[in-house]
Amino acid sequence: MPDTEHGRRAKRKPRRRPSSSSTAASPRRQLGGSVGGRYQPLNPSDLSVVDQAVRKILQNVGMSEAPETVVEHVTAAGGSVDSDGRLHFSAQLIERALDGLARDFTLCGQQPEHDMRLGNRRVYVGSGGAAPMIMDLETGRYRESNLRDLYDAARVVDSLEHIHFFSRSLVARDMPDLHSLDINTAYACLAGTSKHVFTSVSLAEHVAEIAEMCFCIAGSREAFHARPFLSLNINPPVPPMRFDADSCEVLAEAARLGIPLHSNTFGQMGASSPVTIAGTVAQTIAETLSGMIFAWLVNPQVKAIFGTRPLVTDLRTGAMSGGSGEAAITMAASAQMAAYYDLPNSTIAGATDSKIADAQSGYEKCLTVALAAQAGSNLITQAGGMQASLMGCALESYVIDNDMLGSIMKSLSGIEISEETLALDAIDEVVHGDGHFLGQPETLQRMQTDFVYPEIGDRRTIAEWEGDGARDIREVARERTRQVLAQHYPRHISDEIDRKLRDRFDIRLPVEAMQQQ
Repeated sequence: MPDTEHGRRAKRKPRRRPSSSSTAASPRRQLGGSVGGRYQPLNPSDLSVVDQAVRKILQNVGMSEAPETVVEHVTAAGGSVDSDGRLHFSAQLIERALDGLARDFTLCGQQPEHDMRLGNRRVYVGSGGAAPMIMDLETGRYRESNLRDLYDAARVVDSLEHIHFFSRSLVARDMPDLHSLDINTAYACLAGTSKHVFTSVSLAEHVAEIAEMCFCIAGSREAFHARPFLSLNINPPVPPMRFDADSCEVLAEAARLGIPLHSNTFGQMGASSPVTIAGTVAQTIAETLSGMIFAWLVNPQVKAIFGTRPLVTDLRTGAMSGGSGEAAITMAASAQMAAYYDLPNSTIAGATDSKIADAQSGYEKCLTVALAAQAGSNLITQAGGMQASLMGCALESYVIDNDMLGSIMKSLSGIEISEETLALDAIDEVVHGDGHFLGQPETLQRMQTDFVYPEIGDRRTIAEWEGDGARDIREVARERTRQVLAQHYPRHISDEIDRKLRDRFDIRLPVEAMQQQ
């Protein structure tokens, strides 16, 4: 197989990265979209080796259980089906798709300040998970999640500075059927936050209705396509190396309707993918690319996100271990490979195994999210709010994780080296004067521009902390969450538009649940 790396790179002009410096005269810059990529677990020479393995998997192993629509598109473009019914992708098709897929596009918010320009290792962090359980804010015990819980989760995320998007994090288990689930999930997310929304759809016939909902909110089909504020999480491959028919139909419909989509793959190292990191990364990329290629064949202008999710299995129990060091390295390697392909991408991090927002939750989330961010993953889902290996969500965890995510995003900042920042004149003045820098004008200016301060993290003295009740961070976060839920009711969707949505769709979230009592 020929080495196509030099050819592909030659066709694309290198992009200049935005400067990471900040100036004392400007307000603190938004951290969303900071550039990662300093951490690279794969050696540069390894990248083309993994790429060749990916291509061999798609060409020689192929995908099983491909639905007819996938077979038709792929074979018409040069693929083939063998005697065992496995669908193989030709070398030319893989290369054409990698050259043709869209890059450097924007996922928008309903309000422009939440826009996320992807590509070039720009990093954004958000929610996700589709958990069936929520930790009740008052009882501290898990229960089944419902539609109002999902809306409340979106409201909490909407209020937090360092969580940049809302990916559906809870399953509304009080919905009577899949149609009600899909429609009401989309509505609750879109009404609960003006940040970009990722949601899921069970069946292809529901995609058009969700598109119609978005067109209504945007004002027209054209307005939504110009500023897409919703995208669909879709899992077309099922490891190892087979397709899910329903998900492929959903993907095709989303591509045809111009809805941005995420081609995601959830493998588990040692279970549904090889026990080695290299093998898991290669298989997961091949599976994810199979969905990306199909989406591109359906619509060459599709906005598709490369959603590799190589998870790790605790081989003692067979359960997923989302907070492990192996998971952190594997996700970072996937992000590095996405940058190699120059594809807008997403990964999972923050999928702690802890059931509560404790020290285990903190170190597992911080490790996995930090490595994914430092590797330059564009969209890091499940970065906040999730517990129990994605089986549970805790609203107070969003509030705690917001502090963590602010620090992680700040860690992406480069260090500006200049005459001004080396501060030789200030050092000379201080050592011959006051003996400290607290009174320097630069200190006050940069205090307001260069530093990220925790919202609930406690930096007080022991005496001050004890005088305030010696509360731990979970207690403080619960109090803050209660305040948000009592006061923060987003109104970015007008009453007129909301009435149109309720007239057109079977919206089951009561109006009174969306108003301050």
